[in-house]
Amino acid sequence: MRKNRRESHNVDDRRESSGGGGSGISMGTIIMLAPLLKRLLGSKFGWVIIAVGVAAYMGGYNPLALLGMGGSAQRQPVNKAKDEKEAKFMKIVLADTEDVWRDILPQYGLRYTEPTMVLYRGQTRSGCGHASAQMGPFYCPADKKVYLDLSFFDELANRHNAPGDFAQAYVLAHEIGHHIQNIQGTLDKVQRYKQKVRSEKKSNAMQVRVELQADCYSGVWAYHAQKRFNILEPGDIEEALNAASSIGDDVLQKKAQGYVRPDGFTHGSAAQRTEWFKRGFKSGDLKKCDTFNVRLP
Repeated sequence: MRKNRRESHNVDDRRESSGGGGSGISMGTIIMLAPLLKRLLGSKFGWVIIAVGVAAYMGGYNPLALLGMGGSAQRQPVNKAKDEKEAKFMKIVLADTEDVWRDILPQYGLRYTEPTMVLYRGQTRSGCGHASAQMGPFYCPADKKVYLDLSFFDELANRHNAPGDFAQAYVLAHEIGHHIQNIQGTLDKVQRYKQKVRSEKKSNAMQVRVELQADCYSGVWAYHAQKRFNILEPGDIEEALNAASSIGDDVLQKKAQGYVRPDGFTHGSAAQRTEWFKRGFKSGDLKKCDTFNVRLP
């Protein structure tokens, strides 16, 4: 992706004030380990194991490294030069999302309000509660901010084999997609639905549709950013598709527990995530991203 362009000023940089600094246990890993944690919580010995694991992690060690998961056993110090380079790039991508969505959203009868990107290390506070690197990047509708610990990109490249600057751009564009959903009122509607149904299976299925739409919106952004700024270089779209595929629920589940449980999907399969990104990128039209009124395979 072409660099050395405008950087966004809508950035709350907390990297020096937030705690931690190395790669941790991803939210995907935590979700995949839920069945094991449930069994451990059912016995006194299991509670002891969990307590030891928590103590080890708080001491700077990742207990999942013993299982071949979650990165290195000891959290690594921050490479400040690399961190600064990635932060600068994320500011450029954020600026591109601002320019694109400010122009095209009024075509759909909506006014774009710019979100803030929070860069932090290890942990911080968000309008949605405690934020930590283990959660991965996320959007908080309560304060309209995207939270990003840059160590996630090391995990994306090393654990999920999805390197590349446009893989990183896709991640941020996906979270900005949730901001678009917030502007549209979609996130509020989904939250009300979840409170009404009170079913984990139905809630998960609805969340998959939310996430796939955000993937599609990231594709819409890429379409217009390319048209306006000529940002793409050879291989960029392939990097985004590889990232979307690598963090599909089926891939993460298979890696973590050895089998796939579709009822536990919260983001969509690898095939679904790549398909919806491609729909957005091919059309450049938000109306093609209606994941709520189609039958998902």
